[in-house]
Amino acid sequence: MAITSTGLNAATNPEYAAASTQKDASILGKDDFLKLLLVELQHQDPTEPMDSEKILTQTSQLATLESADNTNKALAELAASLGASQQFSTISAIGKTADLGSDAIAHDEGTTSTFEVYFPSSIENGTIDITDGDGKIVKTLPVGTNASGVYQFTWDGMNSAGNKADSGIYHVNASYSDQDGKALTTRLGAYPIESVRFEGGTTYVKVGSSYVSLENIVEVY
Repeated sequence: MAITSTGLNAATNPEYAAASTQKDASILGKDDFLKLLLVELQHQDPTEPMDSEKILTQTSQLATLESADNTNKALAELAASLGASQQFSTISAIGKTADLGSDAIAHDEGTTSTFEVYFPSSIENGTIDITDGDGKIVKTLPVGTNASGVYQFTWDGMNSAGNKADSGIYHVNASYSDQDGKALTTRLGAYPIESVRFEGGTTYVKVGSSYVSLENIVEVY
């Protein structure tokens, strides 16, 4: 038995059912206009009957109102269908790579910065270069031998000279070789799409350990 938030059974309580289906009296539809036209015809002055041209005009207005109502309903159904189609089409992106369009992190002096980098191939050895806005290497982090995947790294906020790096925007790029000795590169900001989530009309995709809005992705490949 379905219990509503008010504690009543919506399926068996007639008062609740009537209240839930009550029409908004402030909105007039085509049936209301037709009733008004019929009442007007019933109460017209026999000595001065309504002009036939006026009747035709009002009938035409009713037809236009009905057509507009049907069009609005069709457009609403089409919008809902397109929205659902777009959501389901996003599911096909699972397993592909999403590019967020940036390899940058914001760093505050005296703090540590944590970030994730995706390695499409197995890692035999490699390094991660953290560079400033001028392209100068501020710090190099080692990359251990690992399988392909997304790995998290922590920068202690110190530069290569052992001093605190200034607050600012820094870029993260990696150079590595796979088990066959092939030289490869990757960077922060490009991750495989692991899953898709729909929430509040917004589509989110899981990249790395986070969910990001689909609108923040610039490319999927």
